[in-house]
Amino acid sequence: MKMFLEVLSINTYYNVFQAIFDVSLNLEKGEVVCLLGRNGAGKTTTLNSVVGLLKPRSGSIKLKGEEIIGKEPYKIARMGIGVVPENRLIFSDLTVRENLDLACRKMGKKHRHEKIDAIYDLFPRLEHLSSRAGGYLSGGEQQMLAIARSLMTDPELLLLDELTIGLAPIVVQSFKEQLKKLRAANFSILLTEQNALFALDISDRAYVIDKGSIVFEGTVEHLRNHEDIMREYLGV
Repeated sequence: MKMFLEVLSINTYYNVFQAIFDVSLNLEKGEVVCLLGRNGAGKTTTLNSVVGLLKPRSGSIKLKGEEIIGKEPYKIARMGIGVVPENRLIFSDLTVRENLDLACRKMGKKHRHEKIDAIYDLFPRLEHLSSRAGGYLSGGEQQMLAIARSLMTDPELLLLDELTIGLAPIVVQSFKEQLKKLRAANFSILLTEQNALFALDISDRAYVIDKGSIVFEGTVEHLRNHEDIMREYLGV
């Protein structure tokens, strides 16, 4: 069966420093997969390799069966990938609604309004904040906006990088429920997380990365049963 996303033995460098070593992972359509590991393990480098911000020196990355290594990031995005980066990168001087509107400027005005209304159904808090500038939002609200902005492009695959970092537990719980709604809507999601317990609660399968190499892959249940891996690589 052809995988929706297939990463095969990629090696990615920062100049002469090799950051990830023969990393392989895959994701089926409608599946939620997490890439877990400590800070600096290689999670963000892997995502950046997928979206073209970094070019692996060897290996293969296929999206819907098409090789994407070497493609420009904007072309990869147009193939159906939405990205929520760790630092969010919202426009702090623009309002919530302007941030959302900007994400789909090529759509007709009516369609943009319909998309924004659908986003407000998923994130009611954003509707209340629609006229507030992004720079005046809390960390959790900014993260919510970053996810919503990515959804405005109608992605088939969402890449979420360290979604819960720096957020209060009550906010993390809220995001868990929202991601479960996306999962129920058959979104394909690949997320990186240091918060293993959060990620495992919403994922179908898990990979664990350490020092740039995959040290575990399997179902969520399989990982939960490996207490040694949970403890050694995830601190759980």
